[in-house]
Amino acid sequence: MLKLFNTYSDKIEEFTPLNGNKVNMYVCGPTVYDHPHLGHARCYITWDVVYRYLKFLGYDVKYCRNVTDVDDKILARSEKEGITPDEVAKKYYDIFSESMKKLNNLKPDIEPFATKNLGEMIAIVKKLIEKGFAYEVDGDVYFRVKKFPKYGALSKQPIDDLVAGARVEASTKKEDVLDFALWKKDEKHGYKSPWGTGRPGWHIECSAMARKHLAPEIDIHAGGADLIFPHHENEIAQSECANGCQFVKYWLHNGFVTINKEKMSKSLGNFKTIDSILENYDANTIRFFILTNHYRMPVEFNDEALEAASAGVKRLKNAANNLLNYTGKENLKEDIQCEEIEQFKAAMNDDFNTSKALAVLFDIATKGNKAKDANDKENAEKYISALMKLARVLGFDFEKVELDENQLKEKLDLIVNEFDFITDKNAPALDIMQKIIEERNKARAEKNWTVADKIRNELDKINIVLKDTKNGTTEWEVK
Repeated sequence: MLKLFNTYSDKIEEFTPLNGNKVNMYVCGPTVYDHPHLGHARCYITWDVVYRYLKFLGYDVKYCRNVTDVDDKILARSEKEGITPDEVAKKYYDIFSESMKKLNNLKPDIEPFATKNLGEMIAIVKKLIEKGFAYEVDGDVYFRVKKFPKYGALSKQPIDDLVAGARVEASTKKEDVLDFALWKKDEKHGYKSPWGTGRPGWHIECSAMARKHLAPEIDIHAGGADLIFPHHENEIAQSECANGCQFVKYWLHNGFVTINKEKMSKSLGNFKTIDSILENYDANTIRFFILTNHYRMPVEFNDEALEAASAGVKRLKNAANNLLNYTGKENLKEDIQCEEIEQFKAAMNDDFNTSKALAVLFDIATKGNKAKDANDKENAEKYISALMKLARVLGFDFEKVELDENQLKEKLDLIVNEFDFITDKNAPALDIMQKIIEERNKARAEKNWTVADKIRNELDKINIVLKDTKNGTTEWEVK
């Protein structure tokens, strides 16, 4: 039975979906005004693994992650770069999407944009005004916090404490210092509404998109711990007052990424972009670095931790390569069942303990290598099947089989005599491989399809595939 820590109840609870086998999961997405950083990687890799694991358990999951494409930060970036707010949003959404793809994160089932869901936001704001939970002042609309007695329950902050600590604002429009904006007057960049031209408040966006694309009450709402207050607290207040029911059953939050014990953030200027880290470390390494820590705990970023993660990935990847070369990819069994898979599930069922789950992968890799060394193909096939299956659940990409120099030479020796253009059959394997690629590209350029097809067919016999890239180079990999 899956157990998870519910931030709202502040305890571990058994996971029981609201509607049988169906799970509605909402994750707060990016505000697209800048390059995504390692903090975003930590957040979205975490929820990607949760999404993958729920599906692995057999749940029918609908994963919604919004895109905030209307915001003060977007307007500021628009002024700075001299392009329209829409152009800013599109530019940085495309960069974000590409970064998520590079990290091997699955695309959410639904990815709604705030500007495409304004009607739903306006409908909720109107409902809150009708029910007396909100009020309009000169084109702005505010939520009456003290009308919602449960306010502060998620962040464990009583209303009296919030009032005592509230910052006095210059605006005198609000009835109470705690009231927050549902709609903001903005005649320059706004949209038509019953209260004049304006923009939605940040919090109302998620309430509206969760209700529209999932349901008034959802199973899981997740995001970074920095969103607990005020964002998620405000979401609860406006959603439950508008909908008349509980908004979320399980609230999940991931911890921060820190540098020198400080939270990584754009405001502090201490962030590392995903692309800059990918220049030195691959996606598997970044994912491993994040998953070695429990998702609720802070993660301290440093090169030593990433180097350790890189070494861990190399161990698993080498085991996968060795076993796949021994058993053949075609012998992988998707329906594999073994004791180690149950151990993996026990770890993940314990509030997604990915550190323990990784330990199971290392155990499988060790057992698989021992089976190979003993020429025990049956057990080698069992362990490589389990390793690949569970690696996918954690989002690792071990699919591409790589050969070391000796393994490649063994394969090429089986076909090298078929190629007259290779004069030195004992040359290094990579040199022979490069010569084959050059000869095949030459044949293609000369439209000598007989030679080109022969090269392809001979390589196919030893399970090597050539791939022509967009930049004009040719790469090879093992099937």
